[in-house]
Amino acid sequence: MILSEITSYLNSEIPPALQESYDNCGLLIGYSDAEITGALICLDITDAVLDEASVNNCNLIISHHPLIFSGIKSLTGSNTTERLVIRAIRENIAIFALHTNLDNHFEGVNRFLCSKLGILNAEILKPLPDKLRKLVAFCPPSHAIQIREAIFNAGAGQIGNYDSCSYNTEGEGTFRAQAGANPFVGELGKLHTETELRIETIFPANLENAVITALKKAHPYEEVAYDIYPLANLHHHIGAGMIGTLPKALDAEEFLLFVKNTLLIGCIRHTEIKNKKIKRIAVCGGSGSFLIKDAIYCNADIYMTGDIKYHDFFIPENGMILADIGHYESEQFTKELIYTLLKKKFTTFALFISGTNTNPVNYL
Repeated sequence: MILSEITSYLNSEIPPALQESYDNCGLLIGYSDAEITGALICLDITDAVLDEASVNNCNLIISHHPLIFSGIKSLTGSNTTERLVIRAIRENIAIFALHTNLDNHFEGVNRFLCSKLGILNAEILKPLPDKLRKLVAFCPPSHAIQIREAIFNAGAGQIGNYDSCSYNTEGEGTFRAQAGANPFVGELGKLHTETELRIETIFPANLENAVITALKKAHPYEEVAYDIYPLANLHHHIGAGMIGTLPKALDAEEFLLFVKNTLLIGCIRHTEIKNKKIKRIAVCGGSGSFLIKDAIYCNADIYMTGDIKYHDFFIPENGMILADIGHYESEQFTKELIYTLLKKKFTTFALFISGTNTNPVNYL
């Protein structure tokens, strides 16, 4: 297996464009044309994980948390990150990260966590802005069907649970072909009026190149007329956190004990319960304090995430229950998620889920 085959697939399924601006996803170490003998999937990269990769003859590690997160100005082994980078390079182990792009994906970390906890009808808690574009293209009616089909196949026209969405209006276009042109209709040097169809549709911003390429390939004109508009609409299939419901309401303490046992959590820190029933649940794997007010706004009975600070526990004001279930604990199923994603494509390739517990937090 060539490394680029794996990385290209992962980038197509979990686009790097979905990552947060501060993040560092993708191929961090390694040559894209390197031959890969096996891949180890983990949450964090440590010496124990590198040992595990060597034992399993894996020269690729796919981690959730990027080994190289902030800028490195030197490689002298003066800290843990530099030492691990040097070791990976010496041992010819490629490093690839799927982090906030997997967090923000509709089928990513938070949806997988919801499925493990039996949370149904999960939706994005905080959809990301500036992730949608509108395409307006003009074409002869005779080619409208093939053009629509082409751009829909490239990822345009998806609105919620509906696909192939477009709006079409007929009008007249004018143009004059000049010297050197090869017009589909009309004559050189003469003003031409042609009945045309205006096709409007929507597409995710990260698919712009694919959609425009498909449009131009399917279009009969030498010069394709089209416009792209940024949209203020939120993309409800991309964003942070998720919110859903339980099949039936549970006592808060009963539900928290279920979460504790299911996620094997050493302890759960939470706000006052007051005999509250739990039905509507918001979650965010990892550090999700920034979503507390969003969970309150969406009428969650409880919001569960990791790395909650002391003063953050005051924010719900005895309304919604706020629970810190741990950073590692809330993301532990990410290894299984990445493994499942890769197995769909590479059924016979050597894939291993790391058995190393990289949680730096211990409980007495």
